Amino acid sequence: MRRRRWFLPETPDVLGMLRDQTAITVEGIEALAAWASGDAGQAELVRDCEHRADDRKRALRQALTTAFTTPLEPEDMFELSRGIDTVLNMAKDLVREAEVMGAGPDAAMASMCLELAAGMRSVAEAVTALAESGRSNSATEAADAAVRSQRQLEKIYRAAASGLLQAADLRELTARRELYRRLSRTSDQLVDVAERVWYSVLKQG
Repeated sequence: MRRRRWFLPETPDVLGMLRDQTAITVEGIEALAAWASGDAGQAELVRDCEHRADDRKRALRQALTTAFTTPLEPEDMFELSRGIDTVLNMAKDLVREAEVMGAGPDAAMASMCLELAAGMRSVAEAVTALAESGRSNSATEAADAAVRSQRQLEKIYRAAASGLLQAADLRELTARRELYRRLSRTSDQLVDVAERVWYSVLKQG
């Protein structure tokens, strides 16, 4: 009699993949903060991180198509990955725009990027907590911390934007306003990721 062989369905570590993508994004946003604080060489690291994170995002999406079960709903995994990817893409675009306009970062941008980095670290903590059973409260607390840091960024943005009214150089005013707005939009995207963490936890409850 021919013996039947049974194969278990694939169970790739999709949350591990998401953690990897998030860790690279943290590295990229911290490089952005270093760039904004005056280390021009960090611009290349921002770009490198964006490429590496893209590879992790694609691997995660492929894994989601074959995974028999996932710790979170596939939709939530996809949206968290997409949102995190967008944050780093926007950071890369900010650096490129500053280079194109010949407008280096200033003190306000440095402060905003530090808050962006703090928020991304909190998102990474939330993603790690999602991967560990019984730590949903830790995930939402980290998500809340991410949002609080971005509220501080928004205060810095408003003060900096108001200060532009005193600028005499129209070219400088236009460039700064665009870069400030890009940082504010990146912050909004990070908040969306934090809110998705909450949504994922609520759906599990």
